Amino acid sequence: MTVTLFIPCFVDLLYPQVGISMVRILEKLGHKVDFPEQLTCCGQPAFNSGCWDEARGLAEPVLTRLRNADVVVIASGSCGAMLKVFYPQLFAGTHHESAAKALSAKCYEFSDFLVTKLGVTDVGASFPAKVTYHDGCHGLRELHIKDAPRALLSRVRGLELVEMQEEVCCGFGGTFAVKFPMISTAMGEVKCSQALATGAEYIVSSDSSCLMHVQGLIDRQGLKLKTIHLAEVLAS
Repeated sequence: MTVTLFIPCFVDLLYPQVGISMVRILEKLGHKVDFPEQLTCCGQPAFNSGCWDEARGLAEPVLTRLRNADVVVIASGSCGAMLKVFYPQLFAGTHHESAAKALSAKCYEFSDFLVTKLGVTDVGASFPAKVTYHDGCHGLRELHIKDAPRALLSRVRGLELVEMQEEVCCGFGGTFAVKFPMISTAMGEVKCSQALATGAEYIVSSDSSCLMHVQGLIDRQGLKLKTIHLAEVLAS
């Protein structure tokens, strides 16, 4: 099939290797990849801040460009939740309501697409390291994705997955980190402490925004941890 990628702002500007890894994996599985470069932000920062009119201004071009896509795969549980869960809310009662619902039905977060839509858990990856997995809040709570990334990691050669003691937020939360930096930092330090306790070398996640926040805290504290997106592991 033709898979249309929606690449979040963080990935496009700071972590392009994540998008490149997704393309490599999907093409390896025999699919054609479409990447509409003219798409920008999904509108989530404005939406989360209560500025819904501004959010619609950003979201309408997304609806238009993705209208004819067969399937849309997203490199983030956060943006994935925006398109799949929150667009129908954002456009409820408007003339874009049906388009938002149609888009929602064909949107998948990357790991969920591989496992649920394609039935793939083994992509032939090898990553000899001890890792722990961070569940981004939107992916876990809005998209209800927990098993898919773990199913994929379980088939990576040489990889040992050790779970953290608790599922807790990393503290980023987009604009939350800007509005409440002290609380955000404290939450991130708890996440780093839990990851460190596993003895893992890497924190793996499906959200580059979470990993950016955590990596910043890791660097400032001089911890012996690294962060990496799930797609990069699977492309290795």
